[in-house]
Amino acid sequence: MNFTEKKIDGKSIYKGRILNLEVDEVLLPDGQTSKRECVRHCGGVAVLYVKDGRILLVKQFRYLYGKEIFELPAGKIDAGESESSAAYRELAEETGFIAEKIAPFLKIYPSPGYTDEVINIFIAQSCKKGSQKLDNGEFLSYVFMTIEKVLQMIESGEICDAKTVAAVYKYLNILNK
Repeated sequence: MNFTEKKIDGKSIYKGRILNLEVDEVLLPDGQTSKRECVRHCGGVAVLYVKDGRILLVKQFRYLYGKEIFELPAGKIDAGESESSAAYRELAEETGFIAEKIAPFLKIYPSPGYTDEVINIFIAQSCKKGSQKLDNGEFLSYVFMTIEKVLQMIESGEICDAKTVAAVYKYLNILNK
């Protein structure tokens, strides 16, 4: 059976700097119609940097969760910017680290039920320390944590950020091969 849904009609609800909200009417495989609430996102990047068995994380207050969380350095892809350029930029802005090289590592769909956001995760190598250049209104700090500590925080539920969890587990899987 073909499970493809076809857009029949759509309505824009909100256009923002990072995302757009739309409600689409779709034709289902069985001929019925349904509504799809869609968050259209410009896409994002995250960077995994491991040095001497320690993972670089940022700690940032996330308004929607009402608390500070630990996560990989990350951000949105600007219009006309490549994924890799965004990764270099976000790593440097948020942590001050300048990567000599980054490579694609993992791609995730954080919540495919309502958003088309794709997060491209890169792995950084041979970083040199520079200075943070945070965006206006951005407040965060960075820390290196041992892989063991990060894994413990994931297992205890202290780190719940999807991109961070996915990247750390993939990295551990590669190490254990």
